Amino acid sequence: MTVAVTGASGHLGRLVIRSLLDRGVPAGEIVAAVRSPEKVADLAALGVQVRVADYDQPSTLADAFKGVDRLLLVSGSEVGARVPQHTNAVEAAVEAGVSFIAYTSAPYADDTDLPIAPEHAATEEVVRASGLPFSFLRNSWYVENYTDNLTPALQHGAILGSAGDGKVSAAPRADFAAAAAAVLAGEGHDNTVYELGGDQPFTLTELAAEVSRQSGKEVAYRDLPPAEYTQALVGAGLPEGYAQVLAGCDVSLKEGKLLVETGDLSRLIGRQTTPLAVSVAEGLARLS
Repeated sequence: MTVAVTGASGHLGRLVIRSLLDRGVPAGEIVAAVRSPEKVADLAALGVQVRVADYDQPSTLADAFKGVDRLLLVSGSEVGARVPQHTNAVEAAVEAGVSFIAYTSAPYADDTDLPIAPEHAATEEVVRASGLPFSFLRNSWYVENYTDNLTPALQHGAILGSAGDGKVSAAPRADFAAAAAAVLAGEGHDNTVYELGGDQPFTLTELAAEVSRQSGKEVAYRDLPPAEYTQALVGAGLPEGYAQVLAGCDVSLKEGKLLVETGDLSRLIGRQTTPLAVSVAEGLARLS
């Protein structure tokens, strides 16, 4: 059985391959599908097959997926271009004879006003229409969205947002990667939809309190109107369109759209998800 992971040079894809190796999948039966092979030289050194795969160049996808049985389609990062890119990948998978496709989607993708959901919902429809057995891995927020950005919080004593008292079921990428590996290497996942989130949802106020406790520096959560938060993000260097999407996602968080209480993630990985305190400790350690 050969398993391919697209976007394998990214944070999530790389972790999925590591999880597959940890589960005993032979390196030679894993394909790291990437645009830039030099970025996964470490995986190649382990015996993982490295193949060029560019969502915008369908011919590379057809070659990359040859002989692949099970495919993880990691969603692209180019907002606005993802549906045609993902369609290219799905069509190439069908052409190559792939027998199963898993896709990293968004929470409740087909029934939410989360700003990032429409492209994911459209991709899910493309996958369903392909006729391939599938699994939709609807990942909630990566906790690294917060813990990789602690420097300004510590500098200014504040975490900014528009999330109010909404709870987010965030978990580390490694937990979501382990779930993807379980689906790719396991049985009984045909035509499934998993709503994946951490076991201990938290508010941004609780996040700030945990950062304060561990760092010894007072950090508070400052709740801003969406327009004001957007401008704060723009002031931090983000493009305005992207800043608006992030602020809109915070509004969805406030409304409970990122609260996932299915338990699917912990069931797939066979353990409780990583606690917030551990993730904050790891984020602070990366600063030292």
